[in-house]
Amino acid sequence: MNFKSNNPFLGNKNFSKPTVHSYSHDENNTLIDYGQEMTVSGTINKSFFMLLLLTATASLTWWMAFNGFNPLPFAIGGAIIGFVLVLISSFRPQYSPYLAPAYALVEGLFIGGISAVFEAMYPGIVIKAVGATLVTFLVCFGLYKYQIVKVNEQFKSVVIAATLAIATYYLISWLLAMFTSFVPVHYGNSPMSIGISVVVIIIAALNLFLDFDLIEKGAKNRQPKYMEWFGAMGLMITLVWLYIEFLRLLSKLSSRN
Repeated sequence: MNFKSNNPFLGNKNFSKPTVHSYSHDENNTLIDYGQEMTVSGTINKSFFMLLLLTATASLTWWMAFNGFNPLPFAIGGAIIGFVLVLISSFRPQYSPYLAPAYALVEGLFIGGISAVFEAMYPGIVIKAVGATLVTFLVCFGLYKYQIVKVNEQFKSVVIAATLAIATYYLISWLLAMFTSFVPVHYGNSPMSIGISVVVIIIAALNLFLDFDLIEKGAKNRQPKYMEWFGAMGLMITLVWLYIEFLRLLSKLSSRN
């Protein structure tokens, strides 16, 4: 089976279709390419820009939480709007230059609010989660760049199958917890719960390899320039997931002390 990334962006078929450019000649009969193409460096630059936007709005809800204001309405609203933007852009990638920055802004509201909640309960946890996420990203990027880890079809199949299994488990557990007295095993700070968090973090990290691979392939297939925003947005989705999972793991470990 030919699996794609679980990320609704980076698994999009637009990454695998070669771009058709229009050409013309100037008065000196020089060939002119009017199509702007996606590049890996361009995607990285846009990813950093989105990270700055996310940090800015995260700082806002963080400030609110520690200055007598309730950041939860903004955090919840940011999460909902961010999800809607993800859906729209997954079907209309040509709008990514507008939707991707908007996603970073609203997702920052969510990240700042949820981070403040964890920080209030476990002082120092946020900087640890940020550091762990950054180190994980750099390690995965290095392993991919120097081809220590190679993304083949078997690798993709295993990672996507594991990711879908986690998503299904989370969804069923959430529904059962809402409507019954069932307590999911990943709740609390038991050794089993901690072990599940570790596994989820590993799977989230492995998704980064798929993200890197599909961005690189998008550039090789000469996708249009707006796909840089599309790829950057998809990469940020994975990083946000990874960061939240680190927060959860660290909170479980801290609560056992």
